[in-house]
Amino acid sequence: MSDEIKHECGLAFLRLRKPFSYYQQKYRTVLWGLNKMYLLMEKQHNRGQDGAGLAVVKLNVEAGYPFLSRIRSGNAQPIADIFRQIGQEYSELQKFNTDIGNHPGLMKGHMSFLGELLLGHLRYGTQGKNNVEFCHPFIKRNTIPARNLALAGNFNLINTDELFGLVNIDPGEFQRQSDLAAMMEVIYHFLIKDDELSPGQLDIASILRKALPLFDGGFHVGAVTGNGIGFVFRDAHGIRPSYYYIDEEVVVAASERAAIRTTFNVGENEVQELMPGQALIVYENGDIKIEQVLEPKERKACSFERIYFSRGSDEKIYRERSALGYNLSKQILAAIDHDLKHTIISFIPNTAEVAFYGLMKGLQDYLNQVKVERILAWGNDVDPEKLTEMINRKIRMEKIAIKDVKMRTFITEDVNRSEMVQHVYDITYGTVQKDTDTLVVIDDSIVRGTTLKESIIRMLARLHPKRIIVVSSSPQIRYPDCYGIDMSKMGDFIAFQAAIELLKERDMESLLKDLYDTCKELNRNNQLHTVNVVKQVYKTFTNEEITKKIAALITPPGLTVPVDVIYQTIESLHEACPNNLGDWYFTGNYPTPGGNRVVNKAFMNYIEGRNVRGY
Repeated sequence: MSDEIKHECGLAFLRLRKPFSYYQQKYRTVLWGLNKMYLLMEKQHNRGQDGAGLAVVKLNVEAGYPFLSRIRSGNAQPIADIFRQIGQEYSELQKFNTDIGNHPGLMKGHMSFLGELLLGHLRYGTQGKNNVEFCHPFIKRNTIPARNLALAGNFNLINTDELFGLVNIDPGEFQRQSDLAAMMEVIYHFLIKDDELSPGQLDIASILRKALPLFDGGFHVGAVTGNGIGFVFRDAHGIRPSYYYIDEEVVVAASERAAIRTTFNVGENEVQELMPGQALIVYENGDIKIEQVLEPKERKACSFERIYFSRGSDEKIYRERSALGYNLSKQILAAIDHDLKHTIISFIPNTAEVAFYGLMKGLQDYLNQVKVERILAWGNDVDPEKLTEMINRKIRMEKIAIKDVKMRTFITEDVNRSEMVQHVYDITYGTVQKDTDTLVVIDDSIVRGTTLKESIIRMLARLHPKRIIVVSSSPQIRYPDCYGIDMSKMGDFIAFQAAIELLKERDMESLLKDLYDTCKELNRNNQLHTVNVVKQVYKTFTNEEITKKIAALITPPGLTVPVDVIYQTIESLHEACPNNLGDWYFTGNYPTPGGNRVVNKAFMNYIEGRNVRGY
């Protein structure tokens, strides 16, 4: 992907269903649960690299002994750092008793993080706050075990200020900057109320039914209580992904199906999706329940999970990304006037690779059809040499762009820094026929277009192609996200910049002031959530007009090679990813009212010159 997008975050939940002696006897290690948690987190490291955390609860602990432990890291390799520290504790114990690993009871008593409930988290910060204090899980402590709570999740909330008001809390600076802090306070409020009514007998489903309707956002959240209850819940639209697996040994939940499959070596159908509005609850006695804690609403699972974020090792995601590429083949054939002989297909490393394979298949299917038609047209007049040439015709593909190491430079002058930045990508020389070949490169998406303009296109132009076509396997990104993706500022989007330029060219800039006035009026009347005003910015222009302007904007000054852009259509996106129809960043159709408020606020920030997010 050329424009990096940060995404919040990855969740890993594990509840052991057997005593530690069982795992010691069967797997020859009492650390089986910790080892599985490490794998479950490591297999989701794509979802978070700013930090990681782990909370562990021990069951049936005598009064006065610790039962809830937490460790967090903001190091460059946070998962490894966490489990290195846990491993050091084990090593220290072995110094005094080399045989302690064969005694599960002693191990549980002496190792802080050897417990039956484990809650792990990987963080991508969407607010620029990457210090360890912002790493999940967050915890609430109390001398009463049931009133201890650890919480972690993959989510964003839009109404945090309102939530603090509902529980009569004046948030501090730290709390204002954390959605999890707001969620924690609300859930903990109802947890305390429930424990006051029935001490030590928490009704988690009832607590969630009271708390979750108050949250405006997309969320997949896990939690553990000090008295041994673990639970995972998902928003009513299913915006954020959630999967679980249950067998006689373990209960597992995670943000990605493939992570569970790989960690526990199970089949696709053995891993279930936690459906929108549901909660998976494992009580302290081991009872497992799936409860509907929110009324399910129209499914709007995030399509970006399929395009980019989730790992492509999931077989369904692999097929869908391949389909995204396949669906673009007709547009590309039309753009090159079906001249495959003088066209080279490539991709922007590395996550666009699967879409590239799908695109190649689509083009090859077309070429095979041409071969059959021409051979049939020859009838009996077949020349062996001509037939051989026809059969051997293939789509030309090359690995053109190479992602280099992250470039760092001491140079501060803009002109010199620009020269250095373009070398983030390297190219393969000798692959393009100078001034003859059209170069087609596919990417996951085009968000800001900065890397394309400053690096990729400049480098590709060094090969002297006749023409460069940049293909996006996603549609135009036009609107902010507010449910977990770090795309919150209108001015960052190349599609929005293109629309603004078109308004200027056509002397229609007054529309921006009119829309800004409309937003201010809606805000005064507390109606900013009722309509997406920003849609009017794009309504004047066709997709083709905006696409053409984007191509102009990402073309570096002075470049003589023509640059064109092709985008996936909304219809083709939905065809390829039929179960993930959340497309608000493309269409502006937000699943919750808070989405409209965010996009309108982001537009107001843009007009006012404020470089802050819209929520």
